[in-house]
Amino acid sequence: MVKMAANEEKQQGHRPGIYKQKNKGHKHGKHRTKGEIERLNKGRVSVMALTKKQRKEQRKMDRRHKANQLRKNKKAMVLTEKRRLGSRDGPPHLVAVVSLHAAADAGAVTKLLRGEDAGGVVHQEQCISGVTDSFGLILPRFKQRFTFLSQNTADIHALLDVAKIADSIVFAVDSTEGWDSYGEYCLSCLFAQGLPSHALVCQGVTDLPVKKRVDSRRALSKIIDARFPDARLFPLDTEQDATLLLRHLGTQRQRKLGYRSRRSHLLAQHVTFVPNGLAEGTGGGPTGLGTLCVSGYVRGHSLRADRLVHISGHGDFQVIQIDAPPDPLPLNLTTHRSAKPGKDVDMTDGGENDNAPVRVLMKSDPSTRESLQTEAEVDPMDGEQTWPTETELLEAEEARKNKRVMKVPKGTSDYQATWIVDDDEDENGEMDEESSEDDDDGMLDDAMDGEDDENNSQALDSSCSSEAEEEEEEEEEEVCSAERGGEEQRYDEHMDEAAEEEGLRLYREARANEMFPDEVDTPLNTPARIRFQRYRGLKSFRSSPWDPMENLPLNYSRIFQFQSYERTRHRVLAEAAAEEEGAMVGWYVTLHMSDVPFSVMESVQSGRPLVLVSLLPHEQKMSVMHLLVRRHPSNTEPIKSKEELVFHCGFRRFRASPIFSQHTSADKHKMERFLRPDSPAVVSVYAPITFSPAGVLLFKHRDDGVQDLVATGSLLSCDPQRVVLKRIVLSGHPFKINRRSAVVRYMFFNREDIMWFKPVELRTKWGRRGHIKEALGTHGHMKCLFDNQLRSQDTVLMNLYKRVYPRWTYDPFVPRSLPWFKRESAVELDDSDME
Repeated sequence: MVKMAANEEKQQGHRPGIYKQKNKGHKHGKHRTKGEIERLNKGRVSVMALTKKQRKEQRKMDRRHKANQLRKNKKAMVLTEKRRLGSRDGPPHLVAVVSLHAAADAGAVTKLLRGEDAGGVVHQEQCISGVTDSFGLILPRFKQRFTFLSQNTADIHALLDVAKIADSIVFAVDSTEGWDSYGEYCLSCLFAQGLPSHALVCQGVTDLPVKKRVDSRRALSKIIDARFPDARLFPLDTEQDATLLLRHLGTQRQRKLGYRSRRSHLLAQHVTFVPNGLAEGTGGGPTGLGTLCVSGYVRGHSLRADRLVHISGHGDFQVIQIDAPPDPLPLNLTTHRSAKPGKDVDMTDGGENDNAPVRVLMKSDPSTRESLQTEAEVDPMDGEQTWPTETELLEAEEARKNKRVMKVPKGTSDYQATWIVDDDEDENGEMDEESSEDDDDGMLDDAMDGEDDENNSQALDSSCSSEAEEEEEEEEEEVCSAERGGEEQRYDEHMDEAAEEEGLRLYREARANEMFPDEVDTPLNTPARIRFQRYRGLKSFRSSPWDPMENLPLNYSRIFQFQSYERTRHRVLAEAAAEEEGAMVGWYVTLHMSDVPFSVMESVQSGRPLVLVSLLPHEQKMSVMHLLVRRHPSNTEPIKSKEELVFHCGFRRFRASPIFSQHTSADKHKMERFLRPDSPAVVSVYAPITFSPAGVLLFKHRDDGVQDLVATGSLLSCDPQRVVLKRIVLSGHPFKINRRSAVVRYMFFNREDIMWFKPVELRTKWGRRGHIKEALGTHGHMKCLFDNQLRSQDTVLMNLYKRVYPRWTYDPFVPRSLPWFKRESAVELDDSDME
């Protein structure tokens, strides 16, 4: 027993762990290799090596191998995507031919491309529904297939829609001038939207003398380098030139556009429409809704049946079913080698069996497919309800007894009669509503000085007598001018006087806002505390707090909001990139969409191409979208905030009335009354959600049907909590100055207004800061204290702010734009007219 106790009391020897301190060894002058160190360690691993292993740090050679593997994989992916385009496994190479000059003929370009010497076989005539000048071309020598369409530039909407999905664009330019003014306008729109791979061709070079060909080529290259510094110019006069162009189109590097590579899209090649009444067997006409069947090649990404489909210019629709009909443009090399190049072949010549039944790929499940709900459900009774008090009940009873006798239609009850409003009340109500919703016009009217209005009225009165005296002389001058020539009269006949007056008014407002930014005058007949009751003062625009959830308008209950837009965007795009279900890229499919209006079919029948794009989750819901744009240099007209504009955002096209604000990194942003030409601006608008990146184009629709390009930019974010503040500046004049104290007048005109705005800080144009001390008298004079001596020529200012929101004027229907022509000479306004 004693021996066992002695063994138990014996202590175990200490064994050092991995965290034992190891001092640095003595340098004995010898170098040990890594292999010798590993043999001496006999498998023991230091703490530093363990932590490196946990962090998965690799050796230099391993890192080099990994980088080579990633590089090879990326290169193989790019080559596979490039080789798939136009091959048997991918969609045909979609090429749009666009003429940039009135003398350049796009039809002649397509005629050469389908010639016999080019080696192609025209397999399908009018392969795109609605587009007459379109055909499918198969090149057995290149093992590729193409789809060509000649797009007219007169319809700018159709041109932009085709450019969004085209794999390559062939620009036809003039051999001497390059492109005209309208071609320059089209290029501005295409570059702002995102230009795919392109090539430039010119015709008529062989018609020039031999000595002038080199000079013409050099001058044309100088013009082209300004827009296309890396592009190659192809002469296209013979069919051998067409062969070189086809080889270049099939092998050139494809430019990726972010907004289309993440979404599946297709160009309609065959469209049919079945009205709902005929489909159900109950009868019906073509004016209602129906089922639209669209056939085309899937591009960009795989297409799922439970996603919504957006038709550019028409709206969002649900997919019922996706079919897989036979490929109308098969790449069967054996058959096409026996066919004569340049000749049309029968549709049955391909390797596909056209008589085979159409396979149904997938059907959408009503329980899992995306909903068409665009707005949130609003319950007006969801707020706090209070029971009326006895006083309110008595007042209502007295109002009912003292009501006016009014004429109502026969059979109208007393309850129904209370909802009938007289004409006078209706007009007053509409005026009050307009003034409460948007007081921009009132602000600008108040900004005009009253004294200037009196001077202008006196000048007009004095000019009336002189006009009566000179009336006879003007008539004689008109007769003489009519005899001299009718050019000026014809010019005046086509001038819209109302539009000229409206343009002059906007120009004066923009000029006044630029010289005196945000300054308004206090009205004389309305108290300032009532006129500006929705405004408040801020100690500091940068650091003063403003609750973004305070006093939100009713329209905010109709929109959707993300807790984090960037996090949702990354998640949605990652899930969309990882999806491999549905119709794959390159398949020829037929989409069945329900409840489509007949206007879509009418658009196809009129010759406009039909573009379909699959929407990502949440992209059909309304929210507040913010777009970062910059004024286009070609447009010089003033663009006012809350003015209706036409938007091209990604694949969408709509009309809305936005507001402009400054692009800063603060939590509050100042509203801009006009779109400034010298700095970028953020455009806020109620619109469907779109995940960036996406190009943005803003057009202004004029009264004559022409749409001018106003601004270009990109999608910024979706954030309803972005605070946009409108600022007004009330100005006063120092009347008496006594060192730091001064008596200020002309800012207010009664004592109550001074006491109401007393807590708001004052500032001057020369940098002084102060506050209101007390009111003097009853006519708006007030005593103010400043931080330093005030100068007599200084101006006292008071900044007031209120939060503004865009108007809910979203309209997915955009009228067709007429061709735009540049004015050779513009009417210049005199500076005296601007003052």
